[in-house]
Amino acid sequence: MKAVLFELSREQSLRLMATAPVGRIIYTRQAMPAVELVNFTIDGGDIVFRTASGGKLAVAIRGAIVAFEADQYDAVTHGGWSVTVVGQAHEVTDSARAERLRAAGPHPWVPGDQPHLVAITPGIVNGRCLSSAGSAPEGRDGALPVRAL
Repeated sequence: MKAVLFELSREQSLRLMATAPVGRIIYTRQAMPAVELVNFTIDGGDIVFRTASGGKLAVAIRGAIVAFEADQYDAVTHGGWSVTVVGQAHEVTDSARAERLRAAGPHPWVPGDQPHLVAITPGIVNGRCLSSAGSAPEGRDGALPVRAL
């Protein structure tokens, strides 16, 4: 059976993204593209991760337009999904929200102090799902087929 590529809605895309343990922040560092792997959470519709306050990542993305990507792929079934978000990165400055996020997560996987909370507010959201079953996987109501592969 041919695989089918489905375009996901914004809601489906963000719901799937929330299930991923890690994602990739794509930003500009010294006028060059840079990518960092981070663990994250979705909070109030924002993608939130932690970093060192004076670190290169925190400095480079302050107020910047960035991209964020998360995905899942099954090599056996050749199925999976990928979601890319483009939005503005900003520091979490609300003290109540910051305190809640520091307690609840995301908890950084890398050693060292990571007190800086960065939120990305999604502007553009693109999600695609590849299904070898020939139809949208369960829970993907409203997914639109793009093409058979």
